[in-house]
Amino acid sequence: MSYQVAVRALCEFAAREGDLDLRYQAAPSAEEGIAGHARVSARRGAGYQRERSLQGTHGTLLVRGRADGYDPTRNRLEEIKTHRGAVERIPANQRALHWVQLKVYGCLLCRELALPDVELALVYFDIASERETLLLERLPAQVLEAFFSDLCQRFIGWAEQEITQRQARDAAMTGLEFPYPDFRPGQRRLAETLYKVARREGRLLAQAPTGIGKTLGSLFPLLKAMPDAPLDRLFFLTAKTPGRQLALDALQQLGGAALPLRVLELGAREKLCEHPDKLCQGDSCPLARGFYDRLPAARQACVEARWLDHAGLRRIAAEHQVCPYYLGQELARWVDVCVGDYNHYFDSSALLHGLTLSNQWKVALLVDEAHNLVERARRMYSAQLRGAQLAAARRAAPTALKKPLERLARQWSALQREQGLTALRETAASGLFETPPPVRHYAVAPLPGALLAALQQFSAAFSEWQQQSAQVPPPALLELHFLALQFCRLAEQFDDHSLFDLSLPAQGKRADLCLRNLLPAAFLAPRFASARSTVLFSATLSPAHYYRDLLGLGNEAAWLEIAAPFASDQLQVSLAPISTRYADRQSSLQPITELIAAQYARTPGNYLVFCSSFDYLQQIAARLATDQSQIPCWSQGRSMDEAARTAFLARFVAGGRGIGLAVLGGAFGEGIDLPGERLIGAFIATLGLPQLNPVNEQMRQRLQQLFGQGHDYTYLYPGLQKVIQAAGRVIRGPQDRGTLHLIDDRFAQPRIRALLPGWWGL
Repeated sequence: MSYQVAVRALCEFAAREGDLDLRYQAAPSAEEGIAGHARVSARRGAGYQRERSLQGTHGTLLVRGRADGYDPTRNRLEEIKTHRGAVERIPANQRALHWVQLKVYGCLLCRELALPDVELALVYFDIASERETLLLERLPAQVLEAFFSDLCQRFIGWAEQEITQRQARDAAMTGLEFPYPDFRPGQRRLAETLYKVARREGRLLAQAPTGIGKTLGSLFPLLKAMPDAPLDRLFFLTAKTPGRQLALDALQQLGGAALPLRVLELGAREKLCEHPDKLCQGDSCPLARGFYDRLPAARQACVEARWLDHAGLRRIAAEHQVCPYYLGQELARWVDVCVGDYNHYFDSSALLHGLTLSNQWKVALLVDEAHNLVERARRMYSAQLRGAQLAAARRAAPTALKKPLERLARQWSALQREQGLTALRETAASGLFETPPPVRHYAVAPLPGALLAALQQFSAAFSEWQQQSAQVPPPALLELHFLALQFCRLAEQFDDHSLFDLSLPAQGKRADLCLRNLLPAAFLAPRFASARSTVLFSATLSPAHYYRDLLGLGNEAAWLEIAAPFASDQLQVSLAPISTRYADRQSSLQPITELIAAQYARTPGNYLVFCSSFDYLQQIAARLATDQSQIPCWSQGRSMDEAARTAFLARFVAGGRGIGLAVLGGAFGEGIDLPGERLIGAFIATLGLPQLNPVNEQMRQRLQQLFGQGHDYTYLYPGLQKVIQAAGRVIRGPQDRGTLHLIDDRFAQPRIRALLPGWWGL
């Protein structure tokens, strides 16, 4: 059995050494790198061969890659690297790695064409000046062959280990058994469908209610399918930290570290960093110093341990004195299952997606609580520049950057004047929506070419200053530079899927600028296309066409709905015809608090009240404190940290009594588990419609043009999704009983009721 490895992966594994060095470098973006390669290639002669595929074997290794270019008339093989600023500023360890890659390509080319020698050209292309720096070396084929052989020998032991691991993994997955005597109701159907999807390389939206064991019911069939599909990797992607833990718990139930299955939990750098006060470079952080020298032993210890949650990763990193975060980034190349956040695959610079493409992996995606992906992806592909950030950068700027920042400020001000921003009048009096729009100055504008040019000029000037200066950039200046780069990159991809808008904060004279993604489908569709199979699951994924359209799944994505295992008599649902629209807020307080008090008196216990906003929450809480002071109450705060959220949930104890007030769609509207007597009922005092504001209205118009359902896609479906998620906190298992009060007269409308779960019995 041969082992296939990409040239880059082989070189990074066998030839890296020295410190981890992540000090700021003015590196081009991926898009700029592609454009730079194209410009260099365009300068070459007619016979120049671009993107030349090469491969060769060494023992059980099959090494494959794509050289940037070959000029047969000169017998010159080129590796093109884009950069900004002086070539001398490129770290020595990076330049050495570039040469290693080029020599491997040189060996493979000499083999294929039976060449006695080849001229190797390392081409550094400055994307700002468009100047090439050419480093040349002509080497005979036998020297390159010896170099390649030595490199492969350093890797071949690892490759043989990987072959053995893959065989053991596949055998274990073929024989994997469900960890319980039987499946829960609905769980078997879910598992069987997911297994078929993985085998036929399909896409599936699976709506499955809480309580059937979705996490275990999805991981088990995907692991079973790995040998036959076949799959190289399985990525379990979550919206929040609790979802990662549920996945790890399910994997433990299936065997955990006892299985020949390598499992890695990916996390944020700030959660894994052991020295947050130090820079990620050898002369600052002891765990970065000599990182690549100690990495091989740490990597070997990790693959032998197999179970690499944060605790396991930290333990091994401490034993080998390496950074746990970057050890995890390295191990993502060598594990079978990665459990991480959405951004690890879907973000524009996502690690897992990049590895999938570069290694040509066959991967399966399991996207947990996938109703969250629409808003998360919108944020991933949006960029904002605040007026306050520009002001802070100007105060911190060195003399060399004063002029480009002045130019940027002038263009910023000119754009603001051109748009003639005017205050948005409150329109809530129409009675259609539940919350008033913010009183802000706001405008939607065409993409501003002059301002974008000023941003690019500032970033270029910053990069040049940084290359020539030994100073550490002031944080405010560095922040503006990164945001400007992100803003300009998204501007290059600007289309109907996004919106450019300006808004004037309540306090501040300079507008905030935003490139706001409205439709993430254009960015997510290539991510789904890179996966062999994809399953998105949640308790709230209907209507299916909403998610197919907004996420870019296409009409070929199948739909599965698992019936709830609960009976309608488990949840007593009542409709309260009380208007919660903004104009009716004051008059709604008394009947709502009386309804809460009556239910509490009838069946004392723990309840949650969900409100449309913090203002409304505070009004209801104040009225309860005044009129129903005998009822213990506690409220969600506007900016609760993890400790405060934990304390809020700790009040919900079995046998306890009281009312917790929270905002619908906030931290307590989903992803929390309060089974049994910890929570016996909920009141939802809102239809959940998003706020009426200029951004949402622009989104409504755009989605109306694209799909003909602007109001539903912008307001109704997202609102009811939050309602159903919040209501799902009450019934968590087959033994639970509870009460749900839906407080709004619009819940009685047949169209609204048709979108609510059928098992509620409305």
